[in-house]
Amino acid sequence: MSEERFGEFVLVRRHEQGHVAELVLDRPGAMNAVSTGMARSLAGACAALAEDRDVRVVVLTSSHERAFCVGADLKERNSFSDADLVRQRPVARGAYTGVLELPVPTVAAVHGFALGGGFELALSCDVIVADRTAVVGLPEVSVGVIPGGGGTQLLPRRVGAARAAELIFTARRVEAAEARELGLVDELVEEGRDREAALALASRIAANSPVGLRAAKRALRLGHGLDLSAGLEVEDAAWRSVAFSGDRAEGVAAFNEKRRPNWPGE
Repeated sequence: MSEERFGEFVLVRRHEQGHVAELVLDRPGAMNAVSTGMARSLAGACAALAEDRDVRVVVLTSSHERAFCVGADLKERNSFSDADLVRQRPVARGAYTGVLELPVPTVAAVHGFALGGGFELALSCDVIVADRTAVVGLPEVSVGVIPGGGGTQLLPRRVGAARAAELIFTARRVEAAEARELGLVDELVEEGRDREAALALASRIAANSPVGLRAAKRALRLGHGLDLSAGLEVEDAAWRSVAFSGDRAEGVAAFNEKRRPNWPGE
């Protein structure tokens, strides 16, 4: 396993087996509160991962024992002038869109607090695995703002408009069992097993065609919210992008030869 640090608070681990990269939130002294510097580093790490054709799945994890991420660094924000806040906004957005726009499947491993921007980072992933200590929520209206890392758009896509409105308007925190019941997280595991379970899921995903995975994610993301006819056109375009690929030829050959495919990734 190799490691690469982006700034002081973000670490990327590339696991030698399975083409899985782990994107680690590593600001334990502040429960991974997202400062300007951390946001910039997160965007940079995502840009590097997006360009790495060897990476098939990204797992978003935390180095803090009791928190995934508590959201924006409000201590830093308290010192901001209005002009500072305006200048910081594109940097903050870059962190959330960096995760959201990763072209490969993404899995969040959540334990402890995942609040505000922390939960929005998890929502930016395709699948959320949480352990029984997880507490999630979007409490931004309780401090005079709104979810600004994608929460008002991503949450209703998961749980529907009315449920998202209730959660955002009340600013309430949701514990793990209810979060699983409401669909705020996708898989619930025993305490301390979120990272292990997320990495295991990532390994299963990464065994599949890298070309197919990227195209499937593109079709899922671009087709969501379109009417059926338009969505099927998105799917058809994604299918055409893989139908004549080396991965498609290898996959069919491996199936017929009853062996594991050796994906060329093109």
